[in-house]
Amino acid sequence: MSKERIRIIRLTLSGFSGRWLLPVKQLSVGVLLTAGIPIVGIGDGDGDGDVDPGIGTGETVSEYELNEASRFASQSTFGLRYENIEEIAKMGRNFWLEEQFDIPPTLHKPIAEDLITRQNSGEWEEFVRNPLKLRTVIHRFAWWQQTMTAEDVVRQRVAYALSQFFVVSDRAPVLRLNPYSLTSFYDLLLENAFGNFRDLLKDVSLSPAMGHYLSHANNRKANPSRNRFPDENFAREVMQLFSIGLYELNIDGSLKLDSNGEPIPTYDNDDIREMAKIFTGLTYAGEGHYFGRRYFNYADTEVFSLPMIMYERHHEPGEKVLLNNTVVPAGQRGMKDVEAAIDVLFNHPNVGPFFCKQLIQRLVTSNPSPEYIERVARAFNGETGRPRGDMKAVLRAIFFDPEAELGTWSHTFGRLKEPVVRIVSLARIFNYTSDSGEYYNTGFRLEFLAQQHPLASPSVFNFYQPDYAPVGEIADTQMVAPEFQITTSTTVIGITNHIGLAIFNENQVFHTFRPHFEIPRIDLSDYAELASEPEDLIKRLDTVLTQGQLSRATKNIVLDVLDRVDDVRQRAQIAIYLIMISPDFVVED
Repeated sequence: MSKERIRIIRLTLSGFSGRWLLPVKQLSVGVLLTAGIPIVGIGDGDGDGDVDPGIGTGETVSEYELNEASRFASQSTFGLRYENIEEIAKMGRNFWLEEQFDIPPTLHKPIAEDLITRQNSGEWEEFVRNPLKLRTVIHRFAWWQQTMTAEDVVRQRVAYALSQFFVVSDRAPVLRLNPYSLTSFYDLLLENAFGNFRDLLKDVSLSPAMGHYLSHANNRKANPSRNRFPDENFAREVMQLFSIGLYELNIDGSLKLDSNGEPIPTYDNDDIREMAKIFTGLTYAGEGHYFGRRYFNYADTEVFSLPMIMYERHHEPGEKVLLNNTVVPAGQRGMKDVEAAIDVLFNHPNVGPFFCKQLIQRLVTSNPSPEYIERVARAFNGETGRPRGDMKAVLRAIFFDPEAELGTWSHTFGRLKEPVVRIVSLARIFNYTSDSGEYYNTGFRLEFLAQQHPLASPSVFNFYQPDYAPVGEIADTQMVAPEFQITTSTTVIGITNHIGLAIFNENQVFHTFRPHFEIPRIDLSDYAELASEPEDLIKRLDTVLTQGQLSRATKNIVLDVLDRVDDVRQRAQIAIYLIMISPDFVVED
């Protein structure tokens, strides 16, 4: 089966049109064949063989080192400029990552506070008649501002991955209308991204945004005489989606089977009912709090910023029997029950492989091999000398695993880059610049064209499910490609057009309701300088966009087009556009 297929793609964009034959790689992401690949330890960066020492003073960075640094940046960040990739290559990936671990989180809530203060001072007169108009997009403004400017670039990328595992969405009107709900929830992910999974799971469980989204805020104890029983929504999802999954797993992520060869469920309806009792009595905190609160002052900074609190008289007082017949005794305080339930979930043997596989999928490859999953799950379990659930240990294991590095990939390895990552990478790599330092963006154009925007999932199941497999070769070979669930003929054209607008129209990534915020513009001056020598331009783009994996066929097509263009800026624009819509960039393999 050939790895290259030729398709005719017609490009018509902003007056720039043409017709070329572009090679479209056949995506065959799958289980990585590890035969012949030396595996050292668990890949947490501790062993001598795991450490990337960088280069010595005065030494020149090799092309391989640059490409490896670019590959690492592509997996661990939203994309970095060439000079930042050089910095990683010179410093060494391990040392650079440890520096990133030490940077405090750049939070979203301060953006919300600043914008609301400015609005209340009358800075934007057009919002006086409808003050909620700005508030409904503040969480989006905060996301783009910090994603574009924060120094903790790895933390920002990991938090985005976590937001697709622990899902809340601005499609819930209350969350969309209160600017502190989703900014505070995302801050929770940022603060825990390098912490411990147990703390993360507990904080998510007590998050008022999650409490509203999955309806365990104001969840009352049972009253059979009134036919009232605890809401089971969060109890189900905290097991199915946020911790242990539907079926028992081996440490390598494979299913455990019973004597009949059938998967073994991790929980049943009784487990859901018992878990639901745990999360009774919780409600929103803040000044004037009371149980049953359902109406909110959208200027209130506390309701959705503080963890939910327990009202003991509404908490189920009886004994609860959780997973594996773990008994939570009757009569203890509600928060102690919550702590006990979090411990049960956190210590379940499924959590390591279940969570780690999905984190690998979001950051590195759609179909990690069982061996890769096992190595990362063992890091989660504390086998690298760190505590169980240590996120830094997990991330080291993911990023420094032999399967994640250049030169170890097979034709079955890879992932389709999701639209959000493609657009943010474009803006970051090609220096979208704002003199004011403001990068506010509603993201509505991206959401309309590509059917995706952070914190805007259509359901708690994210934009795509981790086991989604498009019909055809991928499904037939028992592999998955989650991002293809939102890849349709419409979204393919939409994201292609969005990329073109962003490059040729200079300022089309960012959009706000009114022109009172500066609209950042793309800065291609560095690439225009290189464009006088098309080979040099393509080599640089190959490094920052495709990690040295740009195919010869694609290079020849781009060179052929550039030979017909004299203006160096147009050359840079065309080269970037053609490579960014090519499968060499879109499919990271």
